[in-house]
Amino acid sequence: MSDTPARLLKLLSLLQTPREWPGGELAERLDVSPRTIRRDVDRLRDLGYPVEASRGSVGGYRLVAGAAMPPLLLDDEEAVAIAVGLRAGAGHAIEGVDEASVRALAKLEQVLPSRLRHRVSVLQNATVPLTRGDGSTIDPRTLTTLASAATGRERLRFAYRSGDGTRTKRQVEPYRLVSTGQRWYLVAYDIGREDWRTFRVDRVGEPYATGARFTPRPLPVEGAGSEAGGGTGSGDAATFLARSMRRMQPELRLDVWFGGPAEFVAARLPAHLGAPEPDGEGGCRLRASCTDSLEWVALRLALVDCEFSVQGPPQLVAYLEGLGARLTRAARPADRHRRPGDRHRPACPEQGERGEQG
Repeated sequence: MSDTPARLLKLLSLLQTPREWPGGELAERLDVSPRTIRRDVDRLRDLGYPVEASRGSVGGYRLVAGAAMPPLLLDDEEAVAIAVGLRAGAGHAIEGVDEASVRALAKLEQVLPSRLRHRVSVLQNATVPLTRGDGSTIDPRTLTTLASAATGRERLRFAYRSGDGTRTKRQVEPYRLVSTGQRWYLVAYDIGREDWRTFRVDRVGEPYATGARFTPRPLPVEGAGSEAGGGTGSGDAATFLARSMRRMQPELRLDVWFGGPAEFVAARLPAHLGAPEPDGEGGCRLRASCTDSLEWVALRLALVDCEFSVQGPPQLVAYLEGLGARLTRAARPADRHRRPGDRHRPACPEQGERGEQG
């Protein structure tokens, strides 16, 4: 292989396999002399790649961890596997899968050849994910479009469905994607409404990057200008979203006792609810504030899988009492063969909506 840049890329790809490569084997793979391999290794080192060499009758080389992340060279199967994994995680607002994961997916799909992009789509469409049921699923292509536009400072057009079902067309300057662990939100400046807005991504349809570039506006901060926008400060997207959610839905002040160790309970609760404190008697107590819906909070408390007692707020206590009564009726053998219409059932409460304002 006489083309030096191509040979260096091939050598780097081989060295990224987690093993030690004898110099003779590398020379045979690249159809060059051992001396050329030594020179190419020196070139990689000059470029910042930490390649270690072992001494002995058969010298070997391996790539080790360095101060910076080198470009990854993936074969077709590796690229498809990573894209499918990132899509599966990004499609649900899973805690820990944040904006960085979506940016990585956007970068990968931007350079995937069409044949590999087709394989990724086929694999995803042929699988059914086992979801937790407490969040909305999202087409990963929507996430990657929004992430790419926010990173590239490119205006977006999309269709949006509000909480009451109203459908509108929006043109925005995307600022950041934010995951709450339950849902994804887009923080953006709405050009038509001349103000900042938060949009639930599972309600965004047909996103289209217009190609028109923009200079990012400073995100308003608390006390700078109007409540929803108009400020001159530069705020944090997560803080802005939290402030928006508090305006859209009342805050719940939780006071819950659990009959289990604090470590056990904390591992089964969303991180944004905070950590419970041990009560000294084998249990623990959680005191936290959140803007999640009653239904979602009740579900998450039940999923902790230990005894618990809710001291407040009163509306959560009342909801749990009603839920407990319905679950008890559902478990009674005499009621199992009744049709849904045989017993009066209250209408399902409408969940509080959080998201796009105005």
